[in-house]
Amino acid sequence: MAGRRPAPAALLVLLLAAAFAPISSAVRPVSDAHRSAAAELFAPSADGSFGDLERTYEAVRTFQILGLKYKSVTGEACKFAAEKLASPASSATKDLFHAARISGVLGCSVDAGVYDGVVARLKAVIKDTNSLLEFYYSVGGLLSIKEQGHNIVLSDAESTFHAIKALSQSDGRWRYDTNSAESSTFAAGIALEALAGVVALADAEVDPSMVGVVKNDIVKLFDTIKSYDDGTFYFDEKHVDATEYKGPIMTSASVVRGVTSFATVAPGKLNIPSEKVLGLGKFFLGIGLPGSAKDCFNQIESLSFLENNRVFTPLILSLPSKVFSLTSKDQLKVEVTTVFGSAAPPLKVNLVQVLGSDSKVITSENKELQFDLDNNVHYLDIAPLKIDVGKYSLVFEISLKEPEHESVYATGGRNTENVFITGLIKVDKAEIGISDNDAGTVESVQKLDLLKDTKVSLSANHLQKLRLSFQLTTPLGHTFKPHQVFLKLKHESNVEHLFVVPGSARQFKIVLDFLGLVEKFYYLSGRYDLELAVGDAAMENSFLRPLGHLELDLPEAPEKAPRPPAQAVDPFSKFGPKAEISHIFRSPEKRPPKELSLAFTGLTLLPFIGFLIGLVCLGVNLKNFPSLPGPAAFASLFHAGIGAVLLLYVLFWLKLDLFTTLKYLGFLGIFLVFVGHRTLSYLSSVSTKQKTA
Repeated sequence: MAGRRPAPAALLVLLLAAAFAPISSAVRPVSDAHRSAAAELFAPSADGSFGDLERTYEAVRTFQILGLKYKSVTGEACKFAAEKLASPASSATKDLFHAARISGVLGCSVDAGVYDGVVARLKAVIKDTNSLLEFYYSVGGLLSIKEQGHNIVLSDAESTFHAIKALSQSDGRWRYDTNSAESSTFAAGIALEALAGVVALADAEVDPSMVGVVKNDIVKLFDTIKSYDDGTFYFDEKHVDATEYKGPIMTSASVVRGVTSFATVAPGKLNIPSEKVLGLGKFFLGIGLPGSAKDCFNQIESLSFLENNRVFTPLILSLPSKVFSLTSKDQLKVEVTTVFGSAAPPLKVNLVQVLGSDSKVITSENKELQFDLDNNVHYLDIAPLKIDVGKYSLVFEISLKEPEHESVYATGGRNTENVFITGLIKVDKAEIGISDNDAGTVESVQKLDLLKDTKVSLSANHLQKLRLSFQLTTPLGHTFKPHQVFLKLKHESNVEHLFVVPGSARQFKIVLDFLGLVEKFYYLSGRYDLELAVGDAAMENSFLRPLGHLELDLPEAPEKAPRPPAQAVDPFSKFGPKAEISHIFRSPEKRPPKELSLAFTGLTLLPFIGFLIGLVCLGVNLKNFPSLPGPAAFASLFHAGIGAVLLLYVLFWLKLDLFTTLKYLGFLGIFLVFVGHRTLSYLSSVSTKQKTA
């Protein structure tokens, strides 16, 4: 087990998640979480529509059941439905069916004349068709219009009933039409719903014997129901073409709608076992939050039919929390409600059995839970049960106080719920030491307190062993075996080695023989940090504890010895701060004394002073400066150019480089040649005129 492994902390997190995963998937009544999921799955588009008519009906029907208000989309949905109802001749019966139901759910204002055309079209389809789906859409559309207050009677209800019944099979399933070779459970559901509609639309009582036959078909249909070990029941297809396969959710929803609808119109009570009705409720609640709009509609509408029906109303036993702490002395709380969370009738809840994770009976003492009327919850203290930390199965029994309620509500008799008990684990008799490899004599043993910070300092060579042992005890004094016990040794070069600490009936003990581990340790001598991780979902004081360090002296690595693995490099490290760069500059040259520099500067000014003295000695004056405007301007520019050259010399001395100075001097030279030539030409002509005069 040596070598690089995931960090114990990460493994502990994964363990906790895995341990609580099956506990968290509890069957709970419909809640606000379902409403939020429905609002998200059926979110209207930007123009306020939901798509086609079928999806629109599923959206508004789901919102109606859950009590969600979307006034902004009501007008758009009614307009969409009214457009289809206004042209019944060109619309498919499926579209008319959904449009009529949308109008019924939203209470849309539709003219009676429009409905008269729809009714005539649907009745004509019923007379001419032999398709189960056409019967379903036509009868369902007529029933929806009747429920909106219109007087609709199906005069040939008896023959329609027989036509639909003719598609049934001996096992309670139905065919889609007379040409279909295969029967379908999904088709059985829509057939029963269509038959219920025919009975509701009939102008006279339908043949009671035919109704009795259908009730018997329903019993046969429930004989094909499938189940899980937890008491969940569902319907699924047997052998159906892939194009017709609907899946367990749609199939079960179809049967629930059909059976509950037929039970509403049929006299007497259907002979369906109550535990199967309860199991269907658990199936739809067990879906949790559905992932698609279609599943959401089927789940919510099916639960609404189970909430109010003439067969059985399921009562769901659920636990608000399935994790209990012995440390905080949590109470066991149980809720019994309908699938939509409505209060149950007067009843008793008894805890009749507690089973361990291995199905072994821990206790079979019958304990009645107390009832908190204000919070509508049954509760029981878990301390007297004498159960230790771990996973348990609690078996509850629900009994109704009023005998007449037994024919109305389905309790399922005994209900099993899985719970998880946590507590503080006692850690004691912890020791760590170094022993000789051969004799086994312990050189140094140190006591450890693993619930506090411990810092030990050990040293060993390759001929010695490291020994670590400790005991774990539950709150009831039993030996506790957690899911994770790891000892990690981390070298100063960040190479890690992880070891599983084995446990026996009395203690956990590990012995590391360094002689056999030199290759796995890559012959790396030096300091190793010791760290112990003990974790379990039932252990409230799970820990990841540094123990100290070990100075390990291993032999030199042979030539072909394995090398330590390359350490992982953080890909974002290249974006971090870089190391500071220190520049080394050449030391400046030694400068002359200040006085010498000033004396040299004075010498450079001597030629300029001599130039000025020469001008004075020569008697320089402005007597011959041109007086005419043109020559005077050129003469002025010539002298300004000479001044600019002198200023350029000064700038060269202060800041300009040689190349820049020569560039400017070239331009000034051309300028001086031009204006100087004009000035000298004028002076020459004046001098010639004076001599000739």
